Amino acid sequence: MTGSVFFTEEVSNSKVAAICPSVAVARLQAARVREAMGLPASQVQVLTPGDTKPGRMLEPESHGIYRTMLWSHAKLGAVGALAGILAYAVLRMQAVPMITQSPGLSLAALAFFGGIAGLMVGGLVTLRPDHDPYVMKVLGALREGDSAVVVHALSAEQKREAERILAQAGNETTSTL
Repeated sequence: MTGSVFFTEEVSNSKVAAICPSVAVARLQAARVREAMGLPASQVQVLTPGDTKPGRMLEPESHGIYRTMLWSHAKLGAVGALAGILAYAVLRMQAVPMITQSPGLSLAALAFFGGIAGLMVGGLVTLRPDHDPYVMKVLGALREGDSAVVVHALSAEQKREAERILAQAGNETTSTL
């Protein structure tokens, strides 16, 4: 059950939300999306101002997020270390004096700092900054008394189709990358 991206472990990497003025409109839009795309109810949900835990409906994969944290750090840390080793090889072939005079220390330093850079990128992936505008927009709309339709897309094509259907109905939409 891995995500479609090399370093994520979530089933649904992309999410689309449409802000609707009422619960009735949101339910109607959710039914339209389910029918048009053939999606199950678990993939297309309606959030209302009275929901007690809207965050769970917006980001339901807490176990996937934990696995993403572990794997993104492991994979990207390794990629960063390999990039550091590659940088060492390039500098060594160019006979850079600092590298040729202390090859072992240079290799260790470049691999270490490359690994650290990879771990930092892994942290950025774990934070998922692309999800913030989506979550904040929906939570703000719920606070104002609006409702929302949330689609947990399993592919980029599903995401585009859901955005098209919801926007076609005149809804204000937001999504993750």
